[in-house]
Amino acid sequence: SELRLQALHLLWLLKTISLAIDEYKPQDATTNPSLILAAAQMPAYQELVEEAITYVKPCLEKKKKKKDKMGNFTLYVLFGYNKKMLSFDKDAMVARARRLIELYKEAGISKDRILIKLSSTWEGIQAGKELEEQHGIHCNMTLLFSFAQAVACAEAGVTLISPFVGRILDWHVANTDKKSYEPLEDPGVKSVTKIYNYYKKFGYKTIVMGASFRNMGEIKALAGCDFLTISPKLLGELLQDNAKLVPVLSAKAAQASDLEKIHLDEKSFRWLHNEDQMAVEKLSDGIRKFAADAVKLERMLTEQMFNAENGK
Repeated sequence: SELRLQALHLLWLLKTISLAIDEYKPQDATTNPSLILAAAQMPAYQELVEEAITYVKPCLEKKKKKKDKMGNFTLYVLFGYNKKMLSFDKDAMVARARRLIELYKEAGISKDRILIKLSSTWEGIQAGKELEEQHGIHCNMTLLFSFAQAVACAEAGVTLISPFVGRILDWHVANTDKKSYEPLEDPGVKSVTKIYNYYKKFGYKTIVMGASFRNMGEIKALAGCDFLTISPKLLGELLQDNAKLVPVLSAKAAQASDLEKIHLDEKSFRWLHNEDQMAVEKLSDGIRKFAADAVKLERMLTEQMFNAENGK
């Protein structure tokens, strides 16, 4: 029954992003617990909620007999609790990732089409290194806010990183006197620019994918970056914008940067990351919020399941 439940989690993940994919035709798609929680409350996805309840009901009946709670029911438990409890447990992250890849394989999806999302803690980065090197599993390092995290990810040889542009901006707006920034002076844009230049200057193959954008200005200021993950709302705004988009970042320009190569072991990583107050606060806050949204979704679906069983 556990396999059936977890297969449902994967089905939910694929389907909840299908409408936006149909509309905007992106190269790929990514998501997180908070976004899926929002999608689960939209009218457009209620058929999926009902399908999920119908699909999983036989498994839940068996679990009830054992007086087990619905701890494995939703996708968010799988991903949200992973970030909360496993973000500091390398071996557990590796085991969970390998299990997910097995489930995708049983669903007919090759691991080459999958990026396993891991929090960019030291343990998460080392889990990514092991998954890439020993199991050929591609990883997307998320909740990345500091240069130390980016350097460690590059040295680990992970496939992709997702530095959070907008959340960096949010912190600076909330914690400094400056409340607005021109795009090129945006602290999130400057962070990703530095990371991109460092990777290109020193030949790292890890893909830089800017994420968590707050406005079109940030997106345009990072034109030329390897990848950008953009919300459907901002994609819609970009479609309506007729201004010419000019690349800002380039591998050639990166060679002229004054960045110097550094190496980070665990001690130096923890020290350098700890020196960045914003990054320390946003990483821990991100882990907590993703876990909280996992709990919210589980409660919502538990209530809908209860109502369905009682004819409400």
